[in-house]
Amino acid sequence: MSDILLEPGTLWNRVKAAKKIALASGALLSIPTECEVVEQDEVKFLVRVLSNLVRKDASKKQEEKQKDFNPFLPYEQDLWVADISETHVCILNKFNVVDNHLLIITRAFAEQESLLNPQDFAAMWACLTDFDGLAFYNGGKVAGASQRHKHLQIVPLPLGNIGVSVPIEPLFASAIFTDAIGFIPGLPFVHAFTWLNPDKTGMATWECYCNLLQAVGLKDGKNYNLLATRKWMLLVPRLCECFESISVNSLGFAGALLVRNTEQLQLLQEYRPMNILKSVTVPLS
Repeated sequence: MSDILLEPGTLWNRVKAAKKIALASGALLSIPTECEVVEQDEVKFLVRVLSNLVRKDASKKQEEKQKDFNPFLPYEQDLWVADISETHVCILNKFNVVDNHLLIITRAFAEQESLLNPQDFAAMWACLTDFDGLAFYNGGKVAGASQRHKHLQIVPLPLGNIGVSVPIEPLFASAIFTDAIGFIPGLPFVHAFTWLNPDKTGMATWECYCNLLQAVGLKDGKNYNLLATRKWMLLVPRLCECFESISVNSLGFAGALLVRNTEQLQLLQEYRPMNILKSVTVPLS
């Protein structure tokens, strides 16, 4: 295990300072949205409708022209928040939809489809201890990953003003456990859930993660979404990235979806959010 370099109790002030610098330099390009609530199966799904993707789309086209372009090697210095450990760095998400959206990136290149390790979880906990948030990992392109370089992400809680920190959390009360692995009857697709131990160590959380992978029959780091807070962790295998034109990443399984325009919003409202999640996941047998 690598040593944690981030001094406890300092992350939030570092985020605020980094954000000020990034806004002043133009390195941080927030994407405005309007938020709708679409309710299904006792979950108040938060649906953000993007107002303007021109800057992000233009940047992505430029990246695609450069073979093997990696925005994290090197990362933009004006997005730097903190050195977390000998193996991980925390930066701001350049194109953020949610304010104070953080990325935990590996210093050395590792594939986004590689398995997470104890160092990844140690870095996650170093941030979550100071920053009450939802951490997530998109395991490969099918799971909504847009960059090959390994990175976890953290967004602050609560995700919206709906009375709960994470929209999907009310379903957890009905979880059925076999040993420490839970099945949530309200989720109509293959998944595995666990409560996290209060010791909050990278090794202990990595062991929980391995148990979740085993529970859903995954042996590698491909094609799944992982979500974690200070209290719980949820893993969902994926079959495809999109429902029609709507892309789904880990936040979808927290109950927070993103659509690019009003046409996609109308499609989501007609088909319903939980049905969309079901369509991109492994069906229950």
